[in-house]
Amino acid sequence: MGAPKALLPFRGETFLDGLIAKLSRHCDPVVVVLGHRAEEIRAAAKRNARFVINQHYAQGMLNSLQCGLRDLSSAALFTLVDHPNASDATIAAVLNASEAPVVIPRYRGKKGHPVRVSRAVIDELLALSPAAKPTDVLYRHIDATHFLDLDDPGIVDDIDDPRAYSELLARAGTL
Repeated sequence: MGAPKALLPFRGETFLDGLIAKLSRHCDPVVVVLGHRAEEIRAAAKRNARFVINQHYAQGMLNSLQCGLRDLSSAALFTLVDHPNASDATIAAVLNASEAPVVIPRYRGKKGHPVRVSRAVIDELLALSPAAKPTDVLYRHIDATHFLDLDDPGIVDDIDDPRAYSELLARAGTL
């Protein structure tokens, strides 16, 4: 992308600050895991959250997820910084969905973010070896997963390249 995704502008603030704002309305604490260019991103953040530095971020997404989950005592809602566009209503719906080990929102059949996991699933994620993937645990619970079908295309916005970012900005009317 040429810059940290967390610092990409979207709707008047960065991806990171926008996500902190949305999540703070529904979750306490909001934990932000930083890895590559952590100090730069932390210094640029304008909103408050619990920032955790993952010194071993190069080991992959699982390691970062484990860093964020370590201090939590109950269920957790998580998302990736390059999924900045889920609505407040979606966040509330995922949090308030029926009890299930995993709650995953879908838009037109496509799975997206944010995802809610129970305390038991958190413990399983924390127990994974560095070579494993979070989906190893999530697939273990697939039969009990609550897939929440919502009318929010932001659920599946995944900004992995400049084209996807331009499309996001165009849909949001900020280009």
